Amino acid sequence: MTDVVTVIGGGLAGTEASWVLAERGVKVILFEMRPFVKTPAHHTGYLGELVCSNSLRSLSLENAAGLLKEEMKLLGSLIMQCALENAVPAGGALGVDREAFAKCITAKIENHPNIEVVRKEVKSIPSGIVIIASGPLSSPALSDAIRELTGEEHLYFYDAASPIVIAESIDFSKTFKASRYGKGDPDYVNCPLTEEEYYDFYKSLIEAERHPLHDFEKEIFFEGCMPIEVLAQRGEKTLLFGPLKPVGIIDPRTGKQPFAVVQLRQENREATLYNLVGFQTNLKWPEQKRVFSKIPALKNAEFIRYGVMHRNTFINSPKLLKPTLQFKKDKRLFFAGQITGVEGYIESAATGIVAGINAERLFRNKKLLCFPKETAIGALCNYITSPKDNFQPMNINFGIIPPLEKRIKNKKKRNLALSKRALDAMKKFINENGL
Repeated sequence: MTDVVTVIGGGLAGTEASWVLAERGVKVILFEMRPFVKTPAHHTGYLGELVCSNSLRSLSLENAAGLLKEEMKLLGSLIMQCALENAVPAGGALGVDREAFAKCITAKIENHPNIEVVRKEVKSIPSGIVIIASGPLSSPALSDAIRELTGEEHLYFYDAASPIVIAESIDFSKTFKASRYGKGDPDYVNCPLTEEEYYDFYKSLIEAERHPLHDFEKEIFFEGCMPIEVLAQRGEKTLLFGPLKPVGIIDPRTGKQPFAVVQLRQENREATLYNLVGFQTNLKWPEQKRVFSKIPALKNAEFIRYGVMHRNTFINSPKLLKPTLQFKKDKRLFFAGQITGVEGYIESAATGIVAGINAERLFRNKKLLCFPKETAIGALCNYITSPKDNFQPMNINFGIIPPLEKRIKNKKKRNLALSKRALDAMKKFINENGL
């Protein structure tokens, strides 16, 4: 064993793991290949850059994502600290100014006395204790090293990002602010469409030209991040139950519910940029401009970033990892982040915390910890490491958390009860293990 722990990857999982180790007095070498080696999705060299949405999803304990955030805060999460410091209005969700957020993470990591950041591509697995948090966009050389290590091919799915438009180019006279069912702050800009406008948009969308995939690749999409044009192909009304769902949104100018609504979410603190919520896409860029400009409020929109799609890789965690996220074949290795098969920003960061805690315990010759299954973090680790015939990526949700002993029919009350039980279990776990 060396006197340092190596972390590969400066995304949310890698920075979280590095922070956990460093805050516990362990020296860390954090490798990040950007900006010298680029990926298909990143735009900067900042650590913790968000490549899809700028939303970390719900803050409510009625939602499993809200529970996961609360557990992360109890564990001293770097990502939650930086997110809350750089939050932007997003209704009941936690949205962040993505550039300020990434700059915050980068500054805290680079200025920590126990962390050395090395901007270099890792092409083979280093010696000593290593956390592999290279993400779904690992470089070809590192992917080959991981493939050799695991003895099997990577699994994969396609992920996509939504376009971002300049606020000044939005026709706000054709929008309104309102929250769904009047709950929470009206932080989203709603762009209504009439029935005629919706079907015109729909027809253009399904006929638009897409970027081609490689001949040897199949279209495998994660349901939680489906390209809007793929979703539209399921039926002409599918979008009305998805990203263009108008239910619960009333236009204050008419007092009525629009036929369809496109929502825009503030992208930065200055409110100069907005992203199209749920509009992740693989359309060619000129087609995005043509099709999305059919939304009345976006007729003259200027796109600062078009939507993109990229292939995400993940390992067969049920076969390869323990619930501690330790690699079964080589106990000095841990995996964290999307490469494990968790899906989502906060899920990736949470696994970084788990890997960091257990890498520190291995470093100090302590027993590794499995988080309680009743907690969101424990349920997530249990899901990705339990035997499965067809392993697919998963966001946190109450369905993977063990049910309550006493059945509660009301969904809201049931979810709140699950959250209370989880937080009680987490606090007890933290106290018992000196975390």
